[in-house]
Amino acid sequence: MKKEFIFKVSTKWQQGQFENAKTHISTINGKNDLLVSAAREFKGEPHNYNPEDLLLSALSSCHMMSYFYVCQQNGVEIERYIDNTTGILELKSDSSGAFQKVTLNPIVFLKDTSKNELALSLHKKAHELCFIANSVSFPIEIKASISS
Repeated sequence: MKKEFIFKVSTKWQQGQFENAKTHISTINGKNDLLVSAAREFKGEPHNYNPEDLLLSALSSCHMMSYFYVCQQNGVEIERYIDNTTGILELKSDSSGAFQKVTLNPIVFLKDTSKNELALSLHKKAHELCFIANSVSFPIEIKASISS
């Protein structure tokens, strides 16, 4: 049985509202507003979130939550999790562009190190379950490691 969920975001911009004309507000009902701008590389405000940052954050967060889910199903207890995600965006001469690749670099700290091999293998299943990863067309590489 399929289930459908609807998510909504309101993007608001008004001339002269911000010093940088690319700065705007993203509102998600019941949550703090996000001040968003273009990336610094595209003449945006460097201290604000930008769509590229938010896309990488969504991929990293979704993988982590999917990973926690499959670890819980398999009796793997995580003490700490760190991911330093990178993305390569290619800009074309006509000013269009797209991400070419994203690399997730999760470092997992386990309570029981005898489950290291299982914990590493579960990243594949987590990737298959991740809603955001399933929604993008560029490759996502996962370079997972276990640390103590």
